Amino acid sequence: MIWHGAVIGLGATAVMDLWALLQRRLFGVPSLDYALVGRWLGHFPRGRFRHKAIMAAPPVAGERVLGWAAHYAIGMLFAALLIGLWGPAWVADPTPGPALIIGVGTVVVPFLIMQPAFGAGLAASRTPQPNKARFRSLVAHASFGVGLYLAAKISALWG
Repeated sequence: MIWHGAVIGLGATAVMDLWALLQRRLFGVPSLDYALVGRWLGHFPRGRFRHKAIMAAPPVAGERVLGWAAHYAIGMLFAALLIGLWGPAWVADPTPGPALIIGVGTVVVPFLIMQPAFGAGLAASRTPQPNKARFRSLVAHASFGVGLYLAAKISALWG
């Protein structure tokens, strides 16, 4: 199950990233710069967990690599949660419902943790267009749910 969790999490996160790339190229929709995630995490050892504005925080060495690594590790953790809740039977014969529940459910992380910690407020309330930011987050995490399902289908083929 560990192997399947890793494969499903990596695949789902890649689908999320491909969706973000497609939106940026076709519609000019900006996506999260994962270097900022690395910057946020890089300030943890210094005891700093919240920022007035993460972009104004001092850069951290290796923040881009740290941010991208965290992004994919978190994707694998959410895949493990999915497998933990629905079990090996779901991995053997995946259905879209559980994957979408977990995918969409993961939007609570940016709403309640990351956006406030980055200075954007609870559920992007301090951004210029909060509802637009919320919708984009929801769509991004729904794409992760689709990715969980697609990656699980591929993983199931490998047995």
